[in-house]
Amino acid sequence: MSQTVPDWSVLMASCPSRTSLARIANKWTAMAVSVLGNGRARFGDLKTQLDGISGKVLTETLRDLERDGLITRHVYAEVPPRVEYELTELGLTLHEPLLALCRWAEKHIAEVLINREAYDAR
Repeated sequence: MSQTVPDWSVLMASCPSRTSLARIANKWTAMAVSVLGNGRARFGDLKTQLDGISGKVLTETLRDLERDGLITRHVYAEVPPRVEYELTELGLTLHEPLLALCRWAEKHIAEVLINREAYDAR
């Protein structure tokens, strides 16, 4: 007896894929995945590279990513304790699309700012 796989659609209010989309559409998620695409990183290194993120928000972001299976947390029995974060295989599938979004934002920000200014002037 085969199991039927449901047809997921983020356009449906009841679809659980919406929570996944909301997670990956979050700006801090996109930036954290972009940084972790370069390899393992410690909390302090992530906080430094993600300019403007608070420790609380970074902690929440990393927990959410770990819960969704996108990153793994490596704890080393050292004094002081050392913790590193790394993308999982699933997280690696997300790295390239999110990096492309980050690059798009950087490439087109001048146009966006001009459009905003023109819109606000109306």
